[in-house]
Amino acid sequence: MILSMTGFAAATAELPGISLAVELRSVNHRYLDVTVKLPEELRTLEPSLRERLASTQKRGKVECRVSLARTVGASGTMAINTERVHQLAGAAAAVARAIPGTPPLTTADILRWPGVMVDATISSEALTEQVDALVQQALSELTSARAREGAALRDVLDARCSDIETQLARVAPRIPALHAAYLSKLGARLADAGLDSNDDRLKQELALFATKIDVAEEVARLVTHVAEVRRVLGQGGSVGKRLDFLAQELHREANTLGSKSVDAELSQVSLELKVLIEQMREQVQNLE
Repeated sequence: MILSMTGFAAATAELPGISLAVELRSVNHRYLDVTVKLPEELRTLEPSLRERLASTQKRGKVECRVSLARTVGASGTMAINTERVHQLAGAAAAVARAIPGTPPLTTADILRWPGVMVDATISSEALTEQVDALVQQALSELTSARAREGAALRDVLDARCSDIETQLARVAPRIPALHAAYLSKLGARLADAGLDSNDDRLKQELALFATKIDVAEEVARLVTHVAEVRRVLGQGGSVGKRLDFLAQELHREANTLGSKSVDAELSQVSLELKVLIEQMREQVQNLE
């Protein structure tokens, strides 16, 4: 299975007095970059969530956002987090010592502070378990979304490989004829200039020039690289970096093919190959 680095998934749950939502977003990135955004009440879960995401994703910029909203529940479900209140009071006292005359905190200020009001009917363990279950559900949906897009990208890349093979099929059979025709044309020009093409020195120069315009090696390498792209696509897994390298090699060979061209059609094929390879490279950037 080939995975795209682009995907989105969401999962929600309703608890007594609390509404939970988990969102996972993933876009392409050179390496794995994980961002976790949590409400203050769930801040302690960040290390474990970050570790879980890093263990399931190989590449991409992945953002995990967990939202917690208080809902209207039964009376008596809300309680005060006394530990948080003591921490807030200590911080306020430190500020008052550093800056005399600072207005003291009001009750409204304390109650509005994140983490002060908690739901007395739900334990922190139960809340953690629910968040864990939602993250797992969202991860499954994200993997499915990335797999669907990865399958579509594989079809696109396979089509580009077929297009490249079609262009190479235009060139390969004509290489010997192109080579012979150009040397014949060059020999005629030498004759017009009053030079003997059968001269040993000129023969050596012509033979050397013939090797410089021979594109059979470049065509063979292009065929080999395309076959390797198909093999990697069939193998599956994390293929993005390998395919990106192969796309660079394909582009290099297509450039060489164009620089050696002595025929208008060969130059046209080189240009078409560059366009196809660039299209392939753009799609490869989205693969894990």
